[in-house]
Amino acid sequence: MDLLATTSAAAVSSYALLSTVYKSVQALYAQPTINSSLQDSLGQAEVVLPSVDVIVPCFNENPNTLAECLESIASQDYAGKMQVYVVDDGSANRDVVAPVHQVYANDPRFNIILLANNVGKRKAQIAAIRSSSGDLVLNVDSDTILAADVVTKLALKMHDPEIGAAMGQLIASNRDQTWLTRLIDMEYWLACNEERAAQARFGAVMCCCGPCAMYRRSALTLLLDQYEAQFFRGKPSDFGEDRHLTILMLKAGFRTEYVPDAIAATVVPHSLGPYLRQQLRWARSTFRDTFLALRLLPELDGYLTLDVIGQNLGPLLLAISTLTALAQLVIGGSIPWWTGLTIAAMTMVRCSVAALRARDLRFIGFSLHTPINIFLLLPLKAYALCTLSNSDWLSRKVTNVPAEEEKQRVILRSNAGRGAASVGMGPTAIHTAIQKGGLAATESVSGRERSTAYK
Repeated sequence: MDLLATTSAAAVSSYALLSTVYKSVQALYAQPTINSSLQDSLGQAEVVLPSVDVIVPCFNENPNTLAECLESIASQDYAGKMQVYVVDDGSANRDVVAPVHQVYANDPRFNIILLANNVGKRKAQIAAIRSSSGDLVLNVDSDTILAADVVTKLALKMHDPEIGAAMGQLIASNRDQTWLTRLIDMEYWLACNEERAAQARFGAVMCCCGPCAMYRRSALTLLLDQYEAQFFRGKPSDFGEDRHLTILMLKAGFRTEYVPDAIAATVVPHSLGPYLRQQLRWARSTFRDTFLALRLLPELDGYLTLDVIGQNLGPLLLAISTLTALAQLVIGGSIPWWTGLTIAAMTMVRCSVAALRARDLRFIGFSLHTPINIFLLLPLKAYALCTLSNSDWLSRKVTNVPAEEEKQRVILRSNAGRGAASVGMGPTAIHTAIQKGGLAATESVSGRERSTAYK
């Protein structure tokens, strides 16, 4: 019993120390810098804007979800040349989404690519990349709605030729649907405005997230074959494409950046089952590419080493302290007060700091994420580590097929030509929400079933 108590106390104390150092340094580097003058001058000056190809891979997507995504792209205020490539990756519900395709078939900016068979998100992206020729490539998930200025702001950031990729800020479009979507929305804010913001201080965002990430074509051309032919233990690796492509960019010597005011709203899982399946895929992808990222650390700032240690050693220490505390409780019947109080204190401090930074008291409620992390996500990550060779997507399904009247409603809604603002995702509404705390409450997709095939 003394050994269990000592181990638990030592592990949780080490966790507290590491987390305090890591989160303190992260918060310091995540503070916004005054570097908008370049983008402001570029936006006001008469400069030749690069051409942009927007790529939207789709698989079994809900037609209304896809329609809202494409409407937000069509409503972009970008003054340069923009082409859109909608790649249907052999969807089983193609007859249902066909009316959405038809709406944009006569728009000269839109190109509809229908793949005969399902080849996966990565190969669907590559098919469009090789069919296009723009200076910049913007990958957008088919369930994501862009603020009207996203393409402009990302393109301005990419003005620096040393930047190979840049991502915008993600929020949950269905935040108000369930308690889980509220937690995920706050999790996204923390991931973007703490983790990515601090990494961007050194031009090394470790994962430009798939729902909204822009790449330089000249860099993509150099890396496309490596990106397409990723293998793990002799098997093709067909998920985690965003993290892998970002690591390849860094490995090739390009900078990767984060643009906090380029806002993209994406649908997140509203129940535990889909959420845990998504987290399992992400955990496997993270473990696979962490080994590749370790080779980059000597070339990057020392903070990135601390970042990798904090994200990997921290959960391990937390898991050890929790397991030994539970063993102490079950075997000896003694309550591990030190472990419980330390974890509770760390949770409240982190949530309070987040609430202060986001100017939103709802972040106090993010403390509910701690038991989810301890009892669900940590075991899931352990399982992911033991099953790294498994490439099962776990979530591919056919979206619910609407009735005939629903099909007609899709056509009428799309033909109405609504912009992003009319579905609750205009830049004014988004930026107002960001100013109030970085979160947007949108209702355009609330209560709606979706396909999680590409997430």
